[in-house]
Order: sequence, then structure tokens, then C-alpha cells
Amino acid sequence: MAKNMMLYWGSGSPPCWRVMIALEEKQLQGYNHKHLSFDKKEYQCAEVKALNPRAQLPTFKHGDIVVNESFAACLYLENAFKTQGTRLIPSDPAEQALVYQRMFETENLQQKMYDVAFYEWYIPEGERHESALKRNKENLVKELKLWEGYLEKMGKGSFLAGKNFSMVDVVCFPVIAYFPRLHCPKEKCPRLMEYYEMVKERPSIKATWPPEWLENPVGQDTLKSL
Repeated sequence: MAKNMMLYWGSGSPPCWRVMIALEEKQLQGYNHKHLSFDKKEYQCAEVKALNPRAQLPTFKHGDIVVNESFAACLYLENAFKTQGTRLIPSDPAEQALVYQRMFETENLQQKMYDVAFYEWYIPEGERHESALKRNKENLVKELKLWEGYLEKMGKGSFLAGKNFSMVDVVCFPVIAYFPRLHCPKEKCPRLMEYYEMVKERPSIKATWPPEWLENPVGQDTLKSL
């Protein structure tokens, strides 16, 4: 079944990683894939552009179906293989609503983390301002407090939307994994770090851990002064 799937991906990319986790959770091991370098701009190859006019990763193809947005690809996999592997979207409307809410809130957490962690990469040297970086850090701390509150309400040992691993964990864990890697102080997000330590041992996470993170376990310290 997975033999007619093709995934083009890059190491360390949360969007790519979440699709890979979804594939593992749905027991779709054995899919075809191609690891492309961001640094070498291999993702701009003709092979990817033929499927994805934006030439972005991930680019995913299943038979004649092409899905290039990571959230869309994950939801597609859940719907196409609903009875296979882990049920990632609950059937109960209230539980489902919470999963969807937290899923899309993940984009806020990811962007605010990027605004701090990759500030110097995004902003040209002549346009950088300490006041802007300080504001970005304050916004990220506020966002972290929200997620800390969510986990506190759920209770110890909970996943992001309840007692069961769900689609929000698939899409959000790759973002959360950046906080310890980039040396975010644990006191800023203790509940998230408890969650991280628990979920990183899940087989689907271990099977898809970014190769470059295995080679270089310690990342830059761009969140150290948060």
C-alpha cells in the first residue's frame, strides 16, 4: 500500500517531520522517499517542481494524488487510512474540536519560536534591532505560558489534547522538540519538557528523528536567553 507513495523531505523541518510521523502512526512504513538538502537547495529540483509549483518540502504523492501542505497531508493520511494504525482524529465531536483547535494553534507556537530562534537568519544585519528581538521573546514566552496552561489543565502524563496520542501531537511535537535542542531554559516550559521527554520515546518519533540531529545532538543556543 505504501509502495505507491513518495515523500520528498528535508531533515529537521517540522512540516516534513510531522508527515513522516503520521506515516509511521498509520503503519505505512516502506513508502518511497527522497531526502533533499536545504543548504544545497536540492528541493528546487525539477522532480519536486513538477509536483509542487512552490518547490517546497514536504512534497507528498500517493498514486495520482499530490498533497504538499503538511497539515493537509497528515489529515489526508488519517482519512484515507482511518481504520489502520493509530486513530489520530477522535470520533467524539468535543474531543475532535479540541484536536483541531490545538493543531492550528501549533502554527502560532512555531512562528513565535522561529521569530526568536532564527531572528538573525530571517532579518538582514542592517535591519536588526534589540527592541524587536526583545518583543519577539516576550511574545514567545506568552505563547509558552498558554501551552503550559493547556498541559496543566490536562493533567500529568497527558498528551496535548487529552489522554490519547492524536493528530495535534503529530503536528506539534516537531515544533516542541526545537525547544530543548536550542537550549530553551526548562523553567520557561517545564510541562512542555515533561511532555517532550515522554513523547520522544514513542516508536514513530524515534523512527523519524532527524538524521542531522542524530549526527549533531546539540543545536545552537538561540533560545538560551529567553
